[in-house]
Order: sequence, then C-alpha cells, then structure tokens
Amino acid sequence: MPEPMNRRMGATTVKHGGKTFRRLFSEVFCGKGLSLTVVFACIIVSALVTVFVSSMIETLIDDYVTPLITGGLDSFAPLLAAMTRWAAIMACGVLSVYVYSRIMVTIAQDALMNIRDKMFEKLQRLPVSYYDQTQHGATMSLFTNDVDTLQQMIGQSLVGIVSSLLTVIMVLVTMIRNSWQLTLVVIAATLILMYVTKSVAKKSGRNFAAQQANLARVNGFIEEMINGSKVVKVFCHEEESEKDFDAINEQLCETMTRAGSYSNVMGPITMNIGNLQYVVLVFIGSAICIMAGDFASGYTVGMLAAFLQLSRSFANPISQIAQQANFILMALAGAERIFDFLDRENEVDNGYVTLVNCTEDESGNVTESEERTGKWAWKHPHTDGSPVTYTPVRGSIEMHDVDFGYVQDKIVLHDITLYAKPGQKIAFVGSTGAGKTTITNLLNRFYDIQDGKIRFDGININKIKKDDLRHSLGMILQDTHLFSGTIMENIRFGKLDATDDEVIAAAKLANAHDFIMMMSDGYNTMIENDGEGLSQGQRQLLSIARAAVADPPVLVMDEATSSIDTHTETLVQSGMDRLMEGRTVFVIAHRLSTVRNSNCIMVLDHGRIIERGTHDELLAAKGVYYRLYTGAFELE
Repeated sequence: MPEPMNRRMGATTVKHGGKTFRRLFSEVFCGKGLSLTVVFACIIVSALVTVFVSSMIETLIDDYVTPLITGGLDSFAPLLAAMTRWAAIMACGVLSVYVYSRIMVTIAQDALMNIRDKMFEKLQRLPVSYYDQTQHGATMSLFTNDVDTLQQMIGQSLVGIVSSLLTVIMVLVTMIRNSWQLTLVVIAATLILMYVTKSVAKKSGRNFAAQQANLARVNGFIEEMINGSKVVKVFCHEEESEKDFDAINEQLCETMTRAGSYSNVMGPITMNIGNLQYVVLVFIGSAICIMAGDFASGYTVGMLAAFLQLSRSFANPISQIAQQANFILMALAGAERIFDFLDRENEVDNGYVTLVNCTEDESGNVTESEERTGKWAWKHPHTDGSPVTYTPVRGSIEMHDVDFGYVQDKIVLHDITLYAKPGQKIAFVGSTGAGKTTITNLLNRFYDIQDGKIRFDGININKIKKDDLRHSLGMILQDTHLFSGTIMENIRFGKLDATDDEVIAAAKLANAHDFIMMMSDGYNTMIENDGEGLSQGQRQLLSIARAAVADPPVLVMDEATSSIDTHTETLVQSGMDRLMEGRTVFVIAHRLSTVRNSNCIMVLDHGRIIERGTHDELLAAKGVYYRLYTGAFELE
C-alpha cells in the first residue's frame, strides 16, 4: 500500500537544505529585483553606520575628550558640531533599518499569500487518494505551522543574516586597519565560536525538523478527536483518547525541548565567548599601550576603546547569525514539507471528450450551441482526423468485466458487469465492504480501474475529461456537508450560475422549500459549523436540492436515508423520487424498502455480483436477497 502522506510528511531531517533554500528564495524574491536592490542598499548603509559608530569613539576620545582634559581645547563648540554630524549619520542608519524592515515585511506577506494560494490550488488538483491517505490535521499544519515558520525567516532571519555578514566584513577590515595583532585574538575567538555554533546548529536542525513533524501529528490527532467527539463520548473513550494524546504530545514536548535547548544555549555560548574575548583584548591592548617603542606606535586610549567596541560589533552579528540560523533551519524544515506537498502529482486527466450545450432536431441531428439550451452532448474529437462527432447525453452506463483495487496487488472488485439504460434505477445491496461505494467511486473516476471498460453513452469514460464527467453525475451521500454561508449559497453550490428562481425550484423539488421558509431569514439564513442547528433530515433535503439544481442526467445516492428516522425518510424519499424522474439512478441502501421499485437490484458480496434481478425476481429465486428481505439474516 502507498505510504500514507502524513507519514511521508513527517520527515525528521532537512534532506535537501541547499535545494530547498534555492527554491524558496526563487519563490519569495522572483520579480522583486528593485525591492531587493533598495533593501541591499539600506543594509549597506546600516552596516557602514555600525562601523562608524564604533570608530567615532577613537575620534571622540583622542580628538575631543583628551584635548579638553589636557587643555588642548578651550571650547565645547567643536565637540557639539561633531556630535551633530554624528547624530545625522546615525539617523540615516536608523532610517535605513526602518526602510528595509518595512520592505521585507511586505515581501514576506506577499510571499506567504502566494504560497498559501498555491497550496490551496494544489488541494483542488490532488486525487481523492490523497485525502484517503492523509490526516486532515497534517494538511492543516502545512497551512499554519509550516507557513508561519517561513514568515520569521523571510521577514527577519534572512535580512538579519545578510546585515550581520556585511557588518562582520566591514568591522573586520576596520579592525585590521587599526591593529592586526588584536584582530588575531578576535579571529581566534571567532573560530572557536564557529566550531561550537556548527555543532549545536547541526543537532538543532534535526530537532526542529522533528518538531514540525510531531506538531503535524498533534494537529492531526486533535482534528480527528474533534470530528469524532460524539463517538468518543458514546463509547466512554475519553481516558484512552487522553492517553493517546499524551503519548504523541510527549513526543512533541521532547523534540521541542531538545530543539529549544540547543537554540537557547546558542546565545549564552556566544555571549560568554564574546565576554572572554573582550577580557583578553583589554589585557593585551592595555599592555601594548603601556609599552614603549615602535611596536606600540599608534596605540592610544581612543584606539583601544574603539577597537573594543569594534570587537563587540564583530561578535554581536556572529551571535545573531547563530541565533537566526535556528529559525532558518526550522523554516527550511517547514519549506521542505510544503514543497513536498506542492510536488505531489496532480490528479491525472487524459480525457478529451467534453460536455457541451446542444440542440437536436427531429431527425436526431445534434448541433453544438454557445447558449444554454437545457440539452447536453458529448463532443468527441477523433485522433484519426475524422470529423468531430456529437453524442446526446442520455445517461446510459455500462461496465464490462471491471476489476479494481485501491492497491495494485489487492483487488476488491472482480469481473463487474452491469448495464443501466437511460432512466433506469439500479440498486446495489450487500454487506459493508462488499464494494457498493467503490463502484460509484469508479463512475466518477475518483479512481481508475485496473481492467475492463466503463462506458457513458457508449464512450469510454477514460476519454471523457473528468470535470465534464462529474458535471454529468450528481451525488447524494449519507454524510452531508454544508458550507459556511447562506442556504441559498449552499444549494447554488451545485450550479454556481443558477438564478434565485432555479435555486427555489430545486428546493421545492427536494421538499426543502417549506422548512427553509420557516427559518428566520429564509433562503438568506446563515449556516455555520456544517449545518449546526439543522436536523439530519433537513441537511439531507438541502443536499438533494443541491443535486437538483445541478440537474445531472445520472444520479448516485449512497446510503442517502440511512441516518434519518422513518418519518423523515418519507419526506426525503419523496424529494428523491421527484429528483430521480427521467434520470439514470444508482442507489446504495441498507434499507431494502427503498430499492423495491428499482429496475434492477444487484447483490454484491466480497466485490462480486452474486445475484441480479428485479425485486420480485430475486424474491422468487429465494437466494441471498430473499433471506435479507425476509430477515433470515441482516446486512452488516
């Protein structure tokens, strides 16, 4: 069986850090050349100001403070003038930081918006198998936790590292110019710092990746428990659920603790190495200043003070680089998971037969129409160059010797052959797992068959574009889903361009109009939390209305009345009977009373059709269906 997506998404290491970073950089900064130029220019200005602030200490002490003390200057005016110039220069530094910070925030938010758009678009293009194999919470974690890690990286970490690197380079050049001897001490301390940082960052990266994976597991588990909260309470499973959650939450806690420990220890390590370096510089610099001779030439109190400040300006950016590296590692782990999601193969669709509006004359000749006519045809181009043919949509479905398995080596449907003529009602009955729902999934091409043929109006459905095929099929499921919005919008979901009159007509057809009009705002009543406040029967009636407004030629009803009481079932069944008129219908039902009037009833067992016929024919045969109907044994 294919490896579940939530397991694959739980990679505990950043496998392709360089490749991921290059791709992320391209995603974020593509088309942002001008903005990046301004940002880089502002970063350079900021770095130059940082070096200037450190260097001006030498000028302040040697050219102004010392002369004022020794009497070389008798006025504070030169000092005030110099400080005014320095203040203006530092204001430029502050302004440059503000400008590049604002630009980076804008770039980050635009990038995150685009990434989320691509991810949501990807969700719409993925095959049904993805949703079958992936926890919904794990997918949600991609949109929240993993994307959030990118925000810190793009908005702050990247620009922080570039700024720190430029500052380090400029400060290093200035230190070498002032004193190459003291610079050697700084470089030695830096090498020690880099070795320690590399060791810590390596372990930190693994744990940040594991943290993101475990966070996705926790979100997935919580999402499952929320959706199944009633089941948990009914079976008194609260304590067991707490134990299961505690186990995966403990794993998250452990990885977050390890990641946080390595991340938090980075700061104290760099700070203390910097403090030790500072002490050594003070000792050596003071000794050199006291020394006589050419070796000490040029060493002044101002130079030593400026160099000490430069060493701080050199150590602090390195410390920031080490700290920001943690955020980058965490972001790369999230980015790798996001790109793994975006790189998943879309639902494959090689169909070329499309659904078009048409007109049909008395002789049966079909002509394509640009306007809506209420009639549809399959537009079938031919690869041999022959003229395009048009086949009226009638709703004829045929399955010939179909074999299928969700996994290649485990077949669940065997040699399925059936025929549904236009307007016929075909029913499937059988125990759970017999293959009833699987057949309807194949009609929609949610999955493709391993062997055999499925034809729609004589056309192999593999040749029909999936969107067009699904437009011609309506589905009413046992588990209805209503979206946040008005009742009108939920019904219109079946046909987005439906007029209000068409929506109301569909609701009347489904027997939903009366209860809708009894609600506070009628069709404008807001629905929240998947129809909270509506009964199961009311929700089912809305789903029938949704299918009715789509007006499909073929209808699939999968256990549509199994979860409602018999009184409500009568109302729902009446709406379904109206909807089924003139359509080809496939019905899956546990209640055999709902399939009595079917043109053909097929009994399935372990993926095979073991009986078929009308209700009366199957009763007369006194086989499995007879025993089911008379209660000799029940459907599981």
